[in-house]
Amino acid sequence: MARQQPAWLRGEERLHLRVLGSIRDFADGVINSSPARVALLVFFSVILIFTALLSLPFATRDGSGAPLHDALFTAVSAVCVVGLTVVSTATYWSFFGQLIILIGIFVGGLGTLTLASLLALMVSKRLGVRGKLLAQSALNNASRLGEVGTLLRIVITTSVVVEIVLALMLIPRFMVLGEPFWQAVWHGVFYSISAFNNAGFTPHSDGLVPYETDLWILTPIMLGVFIGSLGFPVILVLLQYRHHVRKWSLHTKLTINVSLILLVAGAFMWAVLEWANSRTIGDMSVSDKIIHALFASVMTRSGGFNLVDQGQMDTTTMLLTDALMFAGGGSASTAGGIKVTTLAIMFLAILAEGRGDSDVRVYGRTIPPGAMRVAISVIFMGATLVLVGSGLILWITGEELNRVVFEVISAFATCGLSTNLSAELPPEGKYVLSILMFAGRMGTITLASALALRQRSTLYHYPEERPIIG
Repeated sequence: MARQQPAWLRGEERLHLRVLGSIRDFADGVINSSPARVALLVFFSVILIFTALLSLPFATRDGSGAPLHDALFTAVSAVCVVGLTVVSTATYWSFFGQLIILIGIFVGGLGTLTLASLLALMVSKRLGVRGKLLAQSALNNASRLGEVGTLLRIVITTSVVVEIVLALMLIPRFMVLGEPFWQAVWHGVFYSISAFNNAGFTPHSDGLVPYETDLWILTPIMLGVFIGSLGFPVILVLLQYRHHVRKWSLHTKLTINVSLILLVAGAFMWAVLEWANSRTIGDMSVSDKIIHALFASVMTRSGGFNLVDQGQMDTTTMLLTDALMFAGGGSASTAGGIKVTTLAIMFLAILAEGRGDSDVRVYGRTIPPGAMRVAISVIFMGATLVLVGSGLILWITGEELNRVVFEVISAFATCGLSTNLSAELPPEGKYVLSILMFAGRMGTITLASALALRQRSTLYHYPEERPIIG
């Protein structure tokens, strides 16, 4: 005969179940709210956690602990996969600190809504209809609602597989160059995760400069950055349809074509502008100049790694880099910027207006007016953030305009290229750049939706009247 539990024990179990139920109900309530607000809450919470971890004494090599502004800046840069640094990743942070940065890059690379959806699965053990809508938003509506749970697992698996392949390409080369086995493994894993997530963090004190002509190192890193910049919706389509271009979605076609155009045009223009600059590539051989130009074109669109001192480039090259960083990569990717599809839609709209077409058409499809409104909003809000951020940094530091604009766009576009201005900023300047990195990773539209007091649908329509434009 089973012994009956004491009344106080049964009461304690009921209290425990009620607490767990309340936590689950609260989590469900948050998850089922606005996806944008969930994204804001999740990302902000994750950044606070990583800031606390990086503030621990044993996160730094000297055991003194990082100041709050440095720990926060590094946490934001890692979780938002930016790559801007205020201290040397290799010399300032201990192995624990570098590991925390690497985990932050991996977590941040998955994206805010993907992370929120995974938390929903862990807490609620299931994805309800709104939870699936949340996850679907994370994938930019690239899937049917019933397939969301499966696709989330595919996203995680794809990320891990690509990063493992990149690491396996890099580790043997580091060993050939004389690094001990475990150090080569660490460097290979670090670069693979940092490259695929377009983060730009490096575990070497002098970065990739010692490998500036080593294609065994540079090629995997460029491939990782380019693949990561395409975005998970594009990667999923490529995995499903491969080379059958006719079956690709419009988003996939626009992303790949515009990315390749920017890659080739950026490399050509960068090479032309820097060809005779003795401070960067002017004294190199033709083949080395081509390698540098191609590498720079890949990295300016969000990769963040560099082979030359960005502050030594010509002013015109810095302006070109500003433009490429602002353009960024693909939507729902680890890249930043206003995204290449936004750029494509605006170019197509200008082309249609110039031709007198009533519709914006491409690849046998018509772009809806709503998409053009979003594109205009993204560009305008992005430019506004860059303008305000530049003004604040200029006011705080009094630095040269080209350095300030370069650093601000790099922060907003989550690129990570730097003229070393970030490290020279006072704490208030670092907070400004931290806000810009957060806003750039969240996305201007997502951030605006999260901060909106309420969402509403219009039930009426005013008479139309066209103002004079231009």
